Amino acid sequence: MFSAILIEQGDAGPRVASVEESALPDGTVSVDVEYSTLNYKDALAITGKGRIVRSYPMIPGIDLAGVVTASTHSGWSPGDAVILNGWGVGESHWGGLAQKARLNGDWLVPRPAAFTARQAMALGTAGYTASLCVDALLRHGVSPDQGEILVTGATGGVGSVAIALLAKAGFTVAAATGKAAESAYLKGLGATTIIDRADLGAAGKPLQKERWAGVIDTLGSHTLVNAAAQTRYGGAVAACGLAQGMDLPGTVAPLILRGVALLGVDSVQAPIARRLDAWARLARDLDADAIEAIAQDISLGEAIAAADRLVEGTVRGRLVVDVNA
Repeated sequence: MFSAILIEQGDAGPRVASVEESALPDGTVSVDVEYSTLNYKDALAITGKGRIVRSYPMIPGIDLAGVVTASTHSGWSPGDAVILNGWGVGESHWGGLAQKARLNGDWLVPRPAAFTARQAMALGTAGYTASLCVDALLRHGVSPDQGEILVTGATGGVGSVAIALLAKAGFTVAAATGKAAESAYLKGLGATTIIDRADLGAAGKPLQKERWAGVIDTLGSHTLVNAAAQTRYGGAVAACGLAQGMDLPGTVAPLILRGVALLGVDSVQAPIARRLDAWARLARDLDADAIEAIAQDISLGEAIAAADRLVEGTVRGRLVVDVNA
């Protein structure tokens, strides 16, 4: 038996349950989970406020870090320290908010030696996605000498890690937030300018004053449209989230009149090579102090109540779930 958050169809709601190990889904690698995280997608699944769960019963959790206990996969052996992000885990395949998991070995990456399991999950999909976004801007040719980079949803997991990574890479970072009280936190991560998210959150002109060399956007909707409308000629916007909305109520004007590139960043199905590069950047560029600044520890049982706070946008940084607490 092992403990897990279990979501069942109907009105019972999510609960911490004891689950038979024999009930684990098919997979080539079995893992003893050490830590997981609570992501926005997990919170939507737990609260039922998003259509995330594809089959029932479901153990949520799109992230996990743990140790391989059994494997029929050629790439993994018992004792290997591994990370999982995405691949539909926590949606259509039992996920990481549990003490045990059975997974497709092709979904796993090695945990960098620089990180403990807890540190890896303090980053999780949010940190890995932030790293993918930074890589996307750099591949497009955005460089520190071209000007400021805007990060929206700055106090969230993706935004927090993105600020730290961009600052480490030499960029000047502007952080957009609705939480003025968190200015010291954001500047501690490396932001030099704090702007009010309300300045970006409503309908604006198709083309606005050029300001940003690049953007990492976690919100979508009007915020993404306004950020693109303020991006300098030849700049790029890496879009990875929809916390404000999945609509795109704008025009093609920035794209065709200023040559702004809209770069979609997916973390769920990203190929292994990009995953390895993203985790290598995290291991190289983030120190323990930066990780501690964004991490909050909770237990498996506390994750259910925390899901509501995450959806409401009152959580700062990353929620690290000790599944064995």
